[in-house]
Parts: sequence; structure tokens; C-alpha cells
Amino acid sequence: MSKKTADIAIIGAGIVGIAHALAAAKRGLKVVIFERNEQAVGASIRNFGLLWPIGQPSGKLYKRAMKSREIWQDIAQKIGLYFNTSGSLHLAYHQDEVAVHEEFMSLNSDTFEGSKLLTASETIQHTNNVNPDKLLGSLYSPTEVMIDPREAMIELPKWLESNHGVILQYSTNVRAINMPTIETNRGNWSVSQAIVCSGQDYEMLYPDWFSKEPITRCKLQMLSTVPQPSAWKLGSSLCAGLTLLHYDSFKACTSLKQLRQRFEKTMPFYLKHGIHVLLSQNNKGELIIGDSHHYCLTVDPFDQEDINQAILNYLRTFVLYPSTQISRRWNGVYPKLISGTEIILTPSPGVTIVNGLGGAGMTLSFGLAEEVMTKLVN
Repeated sequence: MSKKTADIAIIGAGIVGIAHALAAAKRGLKVVIFERNEQAVGASIRNFGLLWPIGQPSGKLYKRAMKSREIWQDIAQKIGLYFNTSGSLHLAYHQDEVAVHEEFMSLNSDTFEGSKLLTASETIQHTNNVNPDKLLGSLYSPTEVMIDPREAMIELPKWLESNHGVILQYSTNVRAINMPTIETNRGNWSVSQAIVCSGQDYEMLYPDWFSKEPITRCKLQMLSTVPQPSAWKLGSSLCAGLTLLHYDSFKACTSLKQLRQRFEKTMPFYLKHGIHVLLSQNNKGELIIGDSHHYCLTVDPFDQEDINQAILNYLRTFVLYPSTQISRRWNGVYPKLISGTEIILTPSPGVTIVNGLGGAGMTLSFGLAEEVMTKLVN
């Protein structure tokens, strides 16, 4: 039997793989995507559905996030995907949180598009869904976007197939890559290039290469409510002081030290379990709530209910919403670099590994794919 052929093979149909398939197809290449499951079921659908540029440090990563946002918006308009450009609010209830906000703005006044400090009254005018008790103000950013990842990861591959001729090979295991041959359980393919986007299953192909990288896994716990009644809308995505400790964009703030010391004294359980709390809303009206962070190579399959309750308890300190009924609980796992921003390796001629974006796959993948594909094509 003759081999099937393509210019480029993408291994993995999560958001990183989909982004690289789009970047290749836009350049006129014949693309085939291999995915071992019937659809993407990993971290790409187990997240907030947030594009979060405000979390990326100024410079290369912030520009990459904004490029990704631009591509997402273009695709969403073409497909009709949910794309809510409501921005974000970092709420401050303690003076040390205000200090981080102020230092962040002084360091980045010309970097983060449209970001500004709001007083307590201005914050409440922006949204009446925040807890006004002891509110001191907020850091507003207009760049954050809410999508529905479960919708997007179903519709994006279909659109790539119908509009760009991308060949979808789901329920297909890639057994080996011996360029130019891709060996699968459904026959072999001959390709000129292969991009391996295997997510947290990185040991399945090129395990020796990954063993040399500073990579681990991160398990997170998340929840969602039932659809909120009476078409209630969240508005901007919301977070508070704990989130300032989580994202790299705030790490240059020296005032963060005092904030951390307070949390170490008053909320050690939250720091132990890597909890910071974000709130977003999908197009069904459900509130998406999370999350915790546990770093390990072998992930504990069991969730901890005390972590879920801690997340909900902190959420109640800064958000007012009608229905607190929880409809789903889940965990997700993504690869995380101990140091660095992403892994890009060339284990053999014609093969590129792209991995290790951490929890920022939705925010960064499309921009990174443009960079990777430009280098490969050139």
C-alpha cells in the first residue's frame, strides 16, 4: 500500500497543535493532524477559556500574547465563536495589593495596552458584581478575552478542514517518526516536516530529549456553576490579591514581597496548594472558577475537596453572584517548565518539538506558532 503524503504533520490536536496547523495552512502547506483521542480532551478544554495577556511579562511574551489575541479574534469572527472582549479587573482589598498595582503601572505605563488604575467607586461603576466591603480599587485591563474552550476545540479543527484543507486523523496513534515517514496505527504517511505538540504526554515520543529538559507537570483543580439565572452577566473577568503572586507580569514589583509575607502568615494553605482565584463566564452563562497548582511528574489522580472549598471561600470575599450551585468539578494537567518559557527542540532533521507553554496555551499558542512556522518556512 502506498503511503499518504502531506507537507507537514502535526502530532497533537490541542491548542498548540491547532495553532501550528493554522500557521502552516495559511502558508499554503498541505497539513495533516494526528490525534490519539476522538477529540482534544486535555488541558485545552479544561481551562477558564481566558486569553490573559495581562499575565505575560512585558516584551516578547506580551507581544506574542497580543498577536495570539489578534489571530483568535479573526478566527472567531469567521467561525462565529464566542469571543467576549470584556477585559479584566484585579481587585484590591488591602493596601499592599494597591501598592503592587501602583508599582506595576509605574513600571509598565507604556506597555500594557489600555491598563489603568480605578478607584473603589470607579470599580463599582465598571461592574456591580464585586464585593464593595473594604474595596480599595482595582487594576483594569481591556485586553483579556473570554472564549469557550470546549466549543473552540471542536469547531476550530472542523474549520481548518473545511476552509484550509487540513486533514484530520483523530483516533490515530503515532507510533514512531522516522523522517520522512510517520508511522501510525492507521497506516503510514510521508511528510517533509513534523511538529510534535504532545502536551503532558511528552514521554510518548522522544522521551530521551524531554528527560534533559527542566520540565514537570502541573495539576489544577477547577469548578463551574450552573448557568446564572435571569441572563445575569459577569462583565470583566475578576481576580484579587492572590493572583498577583501567580503571574510573571508582576514579578518585577518589589512591593510583591510584602504582599507575599502577609499571605504566608494569614493564608498558608493557599500558598501550599498554589491557589489563586480567577472567575470567568462562558457563553452558556456558567461561571468558571479556579484554580490550584501542584507540580509533580506523576500526577495524583484524586482531587482534594478542601482545595475546592478554599477556592470558593476566597472567591466569596470579592465577587457577588446569584447562583452558587456547582455543576461540575474537574482537574487538568499541563506540562510546565521549571525555568524558561517554552521548549522548541529539533531531535532530528525535519522534526520540531513544541511544548512547555505552561498554563498559557490559549494565550500564547497562535503567536508562538507564527514564530515557529516563519523560521521553518524560511
